Amino acid sequence: MPDKPTFDQINIVVRDMPAMLEFYRVLGLDVADMEPDWEQHHRKATTGDGFDIDFDSQAFAQQWNRGWPAGASGAVIGFRVIERSSVDELFARLTSAGYEAQQEPYDAFWGARYAIVSDPDGNAVGIMSASDPSRRSRPTPPPS
Repeated sequence: MPDKPTFDQINIVVRDMPAMLEFYRVLGLDVADMEPDWEQHHRKATTGDGFDIDFDSQAFAQQWNRGWPAGASGAVIGFRVIERSSVDELFARLTSAGYEAQQEPYDAFWGARYAIVSDPDGNAVGIMSASDPSRRSRPTPPPS
């Protein structure tokens, strides 16, 4: 396969955003500020080596992953591909092999093609294309 997935991100779905952010700030990560409507739902930390750690509320996780269980916390392991079509191809290959779909491929509001499958232990594995700025839209913040 010419468009080989590259590990580049982890999304952590959190129960207590302020507590989680404090921990990672004490650890030494820079956590970006957000617009007030989003501060309790989505934050991003960078590690300095191009790797992203996104912190998402449970309500927001359910917007971008229809399969995310209500009230659950945990992580989504993220892999990036270059082509939008590669997301669909990998999703089809994995689900045809019997792995569970959590989120079918769709055009996400941040401009990427995105899908999520479960690995054999039930961990969420995201597959995301490069983001296309012309396909971006503004999501509605989840209710507080």
